[in-house]
Amino acid sequence: MPFNKHQFIKQLAGLFDLGVLVASFVFASVAVYPWPHGLTLTRLMNVRITLGNCLLFALLLVVWHSIFFLCGLYLSKRLTSRREEIVEICKATSLGAVVLLFAAKIFHIGIVQPMFVLFFWVCCTCLIVSGRLVARPLLRMLRRRGKNSRFVLIIGTNERAIEFARQLTEQPERGYKIAGFVDDVWDGTETFNATGHTRCCDFAGLADFLRHNVVDEAAIYLPLRSYYEHASQLVSQCQQHGIAIRFNSHIFNFRGAPAAGTQDIDQHSHIVATYNPKGVWSILIKRVFDLSLAIVLLVLVAPVLVLVALLIKMTSSGPVFFRQVRVGLNKRQFIMYKFRTMIDGAEEMQNQLLSMNEMTGPAFKITKDPRVTALGRFLRKTSIDELPQLLNVLMGDMSLVGPRAMSLRDYQLFDQDWQRRRFSIRPGITCLWQIEGRSLIPFEQWMRLDMRYIDEWSLWLDLKILARTIPVVLRGTGAA
Repeated sequence: MPFNKHQFIKQLAGLFDLGVLVASFVFASVAVYPWPHGLTLTRLMNVRITLGNCLLFALLLVVWHSIFFLCGLYLSKRLTSRREEIVEICKATSLGAVVLLFAAKIFHIGIVQPMFVLFFWVCCTCLIVSGRLVARPLLRMLRRRGKNSRFVLIIGTNERAIEFARQLTEQPERGYKIAGFVDDVWDGTETFNATGHTRCCDFAGLADFLRHNVVDEAAIYLPLRSYYEHASQLVSQCQQHGIAIRFNSHIFNFRGAPAAGTQDIDQHSHIVATYNPKGVWSILIKRVFDLSLAIVLLVLVAPVLVLVALLIKMTSSGPVFFRQVRVGLNKRQFIMYKFRTMIDGAEEMQNQLLSMNEMTGPAFKITKDPRVTALGRFLRKTSIDELPQLLNVLMGDMSLVGPRAMSLRDYQLFDQDWQRRRFSIRPGITCLWQIEGRSLIPFEQWMRLDMRYIDEWSLWLDLKILARTIPVVLRGTGAA
């Protein structure tokens, strides 16, 4: 599976910003409160550090990092100018400085005075802006080489579609790749073929193409008068997969209330409609929540992880972790981690056990699976085998709450496109299916629970699902 450089770059930016925050805090301390006879390493090492101070500083780091997320510092800037990015950074660091002042008043942090905050803000802002200005040409270079890309499917083969493709091709630093062109044969097909582009499928084959390929956006370039009804059907197909739609104006009858924004690629503004009913801010809030809680949980369960790893090694041959390719956001593939609960080579035996499958639809579950080890049964019953997925949450492949991550085999057996909208958000460790009965629920009801979660998402819903997961795990309801 290819390395997810998009997620890696975002995580790297986050780590850089955390380092800048720490360095700015130290710089402001030295600048405002100079040490007598100078600051030496010995004096620095002799500074009294308490557990309470460490926890408070760690909490402030999390709050600052969350502010940066909410201010959009980790969104893609491929369509943002330098000036706009600098303004965003100034807003984020200014908000962080205000929060620092309030925290100093609430927790009586004597060192944090207005002059201290001013030095902190200047240092933090200058370093982050410098880092981003250095990173911009590096990211552009990566995108020119085909890394960190977004895949755009162009629907239509007329002059406007060809011009749009030309703009994308001539600006590789924006990181857009053409997934293909979709159109039926028409009078202008020969002219289109002469450009060197090729059609990946016709309108009838679009649904099948979407099922088997990574597509982040679909750009609609069809003659509006003659193709309005047809284009609306195509938009509906993309909607079923949760794919963002790019078009020139509000001309389609969308169901629901898609989130929309404008982006400039060529000389015209393009409206990009997505199907997250809550919008970008909710995605950022959810990601900050996932990161914060995942870090805390990993620290708390670290002894359990070590103990389980030792027990697996002692009781059966094979690796500690079960690694499997799963289908994630927009059908991107990633490696999911779990504790191994089966004998080594269990996946190769699955086809021999298909007659014992107790689930409807493409999912595969056996209550008394002969491949499961004695320790594995306990791990599954208590859901301890799921804990390594916290690493997937940190890497950005998964969320704490969301539709269950499907294996490639299960995904390939999906037979209804409306079910594929579940891949428009990150998969989760737990979900409505988990708390409503797990393996006891028929497949179609499971999929409808996923649609319900996507349409009704809120942070409060995530908290309720997490809270209800605990008693479900303790009871072992529906565990297989």
